[in-house]
Amino acid sequence: MSGRRRWLGWGLAGVFAAALACGGGSGHQTRSLPPEPVEEGQGREGDAGTVADDEAPAPVEDHVGTEVDTPPDDVEPPADTTPPGPDAELPPEVPVDAGTPDAGTPDAGTEVPPPPVEADAGTPDTGSVVYPDAHGWTFYGHEQGAPREVYGVTEDEGGNVWVAGGEEGLFLLRPGATTFQRFTMADGLRPYGYLKDGRAPVGPKYLKVIAVTGGPAGTVFVGYEGQADCESNYYLKGKAKNANVYKSGDADKVTLTGTGLQVVHYDISSGPGVVSEEAGGREKICTVLRIAWDKKHNNLWFGSNHAFAWGDPNYQGNPTCNGQRECSGVLEHTHPYITAKDASGHQFRLTDAYYGIAVRPDGDVWFGGANRSTRFRFMTVKVPRDFELARKASETRSAMKNRIDVWPDKVDEVGIPGPSDRVDDVVSGMALMPDGSVWVSSFAWGLARMDAKGVVQQYALRTGGDRFVSALAGDPSDHSVWAGHRWGGGLTRLKGDTTMRYSEALGPLADHPVWDIQAVGRGTERRLLVAFGSDESGHPGAIGIYRGE
Repeated sequence: MSGRRRWLGWGLAGVFAAALACGGGSGHQTRSLPPEPVEEGQGREGDAGTVADDEAPAPVEDHVGTEVDTPPDDVEPPADTTPPGPDAELPPEVPVDAGTPDAGTPDAGTEVPPPPVEADAGTPDTGSVVYPDAHGWTFYGHEQGAPREVYGVTEDEGGNVWVAGGEEGLFLLRPGATTFQRFTMADGLRPYGYLKDGRAPVGPKYLKVIAVTGGPAGTVFVGYEGQADCESNYYLKGKAKNANVYKSGDADKVTLTGTGLQVVHYDISSGPGVVSEEAGGREKICTVLRIAWDKKHNNLWFGSNHAFAWGDPNYQGNPTCNGQRECSGVLEHTHPYITAKDASGHQFRLTDAYYGIAVRPDGDVWFGGANRSTRFRFMTVKVPRDFELARKASETRSAMKNRIDVWPDKVDEVGIPGPSDRVDDVVSGMALMPDGSVWVSSFAWGLARMDAKGVVQQYALRTGGDRFVSALAGDPSDHSVWAGHRWGGGLTRLKGDTTMRYSEALGPLADHPVWDIQAVGRGTERRLLVAFGSDESGHPGAIGIYRGE
């Protein structure tokens, strides 16, 4: 078991050490550690009013990363937004019956002592613990042609298994096959957008497949990581502004054909004149972390760096669209940002890393990010499918209760939290339950369960290595929830009052990070697909498929 406690020796500086925006320095951002929350500059974004048409937004100040056409020259250093690592203290306990999150202003002068962090894998909050065996598992690894680094795994309606293989590309296991097939840019993958005349940006291209979600038979939706600084590059001046950088990443719809692949690219941006306060266009989203296909309502959702966005699942592409709404196949973007401040008192907007997506039966969607979560009321606003109205229901001053602080800061957004006040949620996943509640996982704090109104009712897996949860999925067979761990422990399943630990069943794979869990099928055909990344020693990752009870 000692190998499964290696996280205890890691210092804070080595954890979640990604740079601001989409990367830092000269290298590419590494998704295997979740990105750092980004300070977004002040100033109005789009038509950022409130739900009421005549209500003005809160006053803000322009700052680095602003969503206006040209950022200011007097850029100040950002506040410390590094999420806590394995040696950090837990957030204070909060009562689960405290009412709606973000309601009222807490007493910032009182600190509740955190619970102790245990040196072992921890114990469940309540109930019993069982250790299932390996029955029901099938594993695929490098020997079957799988990638060395497995970021995501999914299945389309035709039974094709698709794998996000990072820089190695996209991988496919066809029904009945025993080895994977690999696809790269040479086969048509397009991890970059178009210039206004339909040409490709000039410069070396970067391929890193980090998210996959199955669609209709033979179709998969693919998310890419953008190049370093892709979120901020568009707003630079002169030669530093590089279309090959700010047009990198985003997403593809990939469909099998008789001769190869048909690829349609989603350029998640807004062209000139689309957003009134950003007349020159908007290029912020570039790294797509999670994707959800809502077949019932014909919606496609992208959880990304900085914000989240909508896509048309039936989009056929238009290289010369130049980001115009009627031909781009996307609506972007929304983020339940908050105003925070640095140590000097300077205020800025805070938003990033929307790993959490859970589609409700009514078509609304729960999104969870590094700082806040929200119910995006896309289908239940006064005019269904009006993206702008739904955006206002998450972003504006009167929508504060819809910016949910799952692991509460010491000061709510009214009090404008500073560096010592913040407990960044760093959400890693969401899973909707049949009763309308939703489980939320965190890269740092374990699990929380919100009711259908977004009020936290329960916390779980709060101690030891349990709390570093990097993937989450609900199980349609019995409505249990599966949590994948970042540092040892493999998988934990919460089933009523029973906690089921699959560390022994997984063998050496229990020491690998779990980057993705997806459930497909129903009844006896239900399958859990699990993406195991490479471990700290460089052993290749694997794909696990669970068909057991």
